[in-house]
Amino acid sequence: MTAASQYLNAQGKLGDELDRMLVWSALGLLMLGLVMVYSSSIAMAEGSGFTGHRANYFLIRHSIFLVVGTVAGIAAFQIPLRLWQQVSPWAFALGVLLLLLVLIPFIGRSVNGAQRWLAFGPANLQPSELMKLFAVLYAADYTTRKLADMTSFRRGFVPMAIVMVMVGALLLREPDFGAFVVVVSIAIGILFLGGINARLFAVLIVVMAIAFVILIWSSPYRRERIFGFMDPWQDPLGKGYQLSHALIAFGRGEWLGVGLGASVEKLFYLPEAHTDFLLAVIAEELGFVGVAIVVCMFAVLVQRCFAIGKQSLLLDRIYPALVAQGIGIWLGVQSFINMGVNMGLLPTKGLTLPLMSFGGSGILANCIALGILLRVDWENRQMMRGQQV
Repeated sequence: MTAASQYLNAQGKLGDELDRMLVWSALGLLMLGLVMVYSSSIAMAEGSGFTGHRANYFLIRHSIFLVVGTVAGIAAFQIPLRLWQQVSPWAFALGVLLLLLVLIPFIGRSVNGAQRWLAFGPANLQPSELMKLFAVLYAADYTTRKLADMTSFRRGFVPMAIVMVMVGALLLREPDFGAFVVVVSIAIGILFLGGINARLFAVLIVVMAIAFVILIWSSPYRRERIFGFMDPWQDPLGKGYQLSHALIAFGRGEWLGVGLGASVEKLFYLPEAHTDFLLAVIAEELGFVGVAIVVCMFAVLVQRCFAIGKQSLLLDRIYPALVAQGIGIWLGVQSFINMGVNMGLLPTKGLTLPLMSFGGSGILANCIALGILLRVDWENRQMMRGQQV
């Protein structure tokens, strides 16, 4: 039996056009995210003047984000991967331009000391979210073009390193350390999958670890977050405030939670309950079972990314394979960091939970990525169908 036949048999009947496990896990995360964003934001929406004291303010906006993201994802699905590869350098250049624009005074919008948004009327665009998608497309294209040079430090690694340093400098200028970590993880992960020299990769990991320590130690507010993470109860009203209340939410949830809508921590105790700390509200209201379901859906989603990428490799489709696996790295790393922060396993960092947290730019980028991923899977199936004929 050929690899194509095995894959199709594993997925179901020949007439199936899309990976059902991928579709259902993604839809499950999006729909559960909509419910939990509404639940976690009601109190803030009712108590805030800028929302007009409307309890459904964030629900309406998040629903609009989902509709826009779904339309964008469907549009992305219509574009063949060869065209995505052709435009990837231009898309990456657009991302760099947006990162530059957001740093210009009176153009970029600042919130809580971070200048990360571009205002477009009632909506705000966060370029760092789009840059994650552009980094996947560009790194996959670069690696595909440089496959013969992947073992060379000068020809294979240095050009990508220069580009990533430039992007990293712009992200740290905002500052957005979380996006910087995700973008670097995407680039390094795709280079590794593309066959970069193992010894060079090991040295690179060590250098990156040292660089991250320097970046953290050279920034007072990052140092404070590290100290707050190590012992949040030492200063629960100061540097340990967010983490201590997230841990209280997890503790109150126990096995089955206190019930949907019954969270206490979302009542102005837990900051960013509908964005960065959405998982803590899920833990409090739905308990260990709810968190386990979210983790399992993300695990399925990431596994399908790598399975689709592997099938592309079997079909000798290098670029689509790296794009699919790059999306898996992106969603896997970002969800792992967000969950680790919520559970107190990692220092507090401003990263949303992909597909679930409130935020138009993140939902838009995630849905486009899913559309591209489904396109990779669809093209795989069309090629395998042709081989069987």
